[in-house]
Amino acid sequence: MESFALHSLSPYSLSSRSATLLHRSPRPTITATAISKSQPSITSRSSILTLRSSSSSTPLFSPAKPIIFSPLRKTHFQIQASSAVSKPQKPPPAPAPVQGAKLIPLLISVAIGVVVRFFVPKPVEVTPQAWQLLAIFLSTVTGLVLNPLPVGAWAFVGLTTSIATRTLPFAAAFNAFTNEVMWLIVISFFFARGFVKTGLGDRIATFLVKCFGKSTLGLSYGLTFGEALIAPAMPSSTARAGGVFLPVIQSLALSAGSKPNDPSKKKIGAYLILTQFQSAGSSSALFFTAAAQNLLGIKLAEKLGVIIPNTWITWFKVASLPAIISLIVTPLVLYILYPPETKDTPDAPALAAKKLENMGSVTKNEWIMVGTMLLAVSLWVFGDAIGVPSVVAAMIGLCLLLLSGVLDWSDCLNEKSAWDTLVWFAIVVGMASQLTDLGIVAWMSNSVAKFLSSFSLGWPAAFGVLQAAYFLIHYLFASQTGHMGALYSAFLAMQVAAGVPAMMAALALSYSTNLFGALTHYSSGQAAVYYGAGYIDLPDVFKIGFVMAVINAVIWGFVGSFWWKFLGLY
Repeated sequence: MESFALHSLSPYSLSSRSATLLHRSPRPTITATAISKSQPSITSRSSILTLRSSSSSTPLFSPAKPIIFSPLRKTHFQIQASSAVSKPQKPPPAPAPVQGAKLIPLLISVAIGVVVRFFVPKPVEVTPQAWQLLAIFLSTVTGLVLNPLPVGAWAFVGLTTSIATRTLPFAAAFNAFTNEVMWLIVISFFFARGFVKTGLGDRIATFLVKCFGKSTLGLSYGLTFGEALIAPAMPSSTARAGGVFLPVIQSLALSAGSKPNDPSKKKIGAYLILTQFQSAGSSSALFFTAAAQNLLGIKLAEKLGVIIPNTWITWFKVASLPAIISLIVTPLVLYILYPPETKDTPDAPALAAKKLENMGSVTKNEWIMVGTMLLAVSLWVFGDAIGVPSVVAAMIGLCLLLLSGVLDWSDCLNEKSAWDTLVWFAIVVGMASQLTDLGIVAWMSNSVAKFLSSFSLGWPAAFGVLQAAYFLIHYLFASQTGHMGALYSAFLAMQVAAGVPAMMAALALSYSTNLFGALTHYSSGQAAVYYGAGYIDLPDVFKIGFVMAVINAVIWGFVGSFWWKFLGLY
């Protein structure tokens, strides 16, 4: 039978509800797109229309409303008819995934270690065992960047190599798995799951959207300064990351349709995670009680005779201007360098307010989660005074969540990111600790000192070079406190010997210890937490980490120097 269709449509009267197409069987259905090729077609100059029904649910973040109909200058369609509808062709099969390691990244990673071990002359001061471990460590770190295997798998290959070659004994190789920081990181992932499972994270995220959600940049500033406000009462950047801000960011990202390990992660999730990660160092540097390494630095400085009077006030006063400028600049710089796909969300606050209303009152499990986190935070703040370490406070909190049924053991077992992070981070930390014990780090610091002494530099130049060397050596470390314990005293002594004002040198080294925590995905506890969330790619971590290190060097080096001159530090 013959088919019929409208020859033209008015662009001013068509809507998604009123546009209908009447037909009777066995008449074929006529649409705006081509149906068959069996009949001659009338070709139009205008483009073919495609009509879609709009979704009944609107996401919390929507960069633009779907366009149901777009008016055209010409309203003539291409019309085709057939007695049978053609079947869609099957898409070609996807290529088979690569089995095993990626060959080129594998060869590069192995070659780095082989070249250092067999072709670079070993310094006299370094033992063969230490030099071989350095080669394995560099090969492992290279593989973590190039990804010949998943991060955890490649780290395990490096660990096995260190044991199989008898570079490290089994106990020493696995020693970092008992490190308190490792388990604090793992438990922080479980806290994050509790925030998501109870809906508390979603409630907090929705509230933040209501207050700051007109743009992704506004959300980032809300989170950044939120951490700065709670930092002095929560002296663990790892605990702040895993226990508070990662769950909130995850809920924000998921509500925006931004999923981990998925192309949608760049909608807002990757930007918010990376911004929070990079700004955490400035929050820790702003307050004396914001990080454990701050207290360690002051203790080490006192052993060398450098006393900081009225420590809390002096610390804050010296750090305030460069730290606050860095907190303001970081979200904006990353908004330019690593922009989110979803930027403006003008309707989000109203939608968030409606969502909060629909969510109703806080549930029993949410109250348990709130109480548990308040207890954990209180123990983190006052733990030193009553003899409760941070990891024990986290363990107590996890036990309460398990006993109350807010979490069950299967939730913990299914948190694959936590266990993967435990494996690779503990391996890297263990290798870095052994490098310190075997004298590699001491050899490097002594080499730097000899090199500088040959140039007879003035104290400002010596200050800049030594600060930069102290900062960049952190590529070999997987712990801020470990780095400080190994090198702080040596670099402070070198700066004082070069004529750098003692108080300025001591405080600047402490501030740098906080800032280099965002260099890599293994440079700090919070780095492992944020990277393990699955929103940021490893090359981006290294690239942005280096760029932000340069920007922070400018802020703290130039702005800080003028501010410290004004305060009379030199």
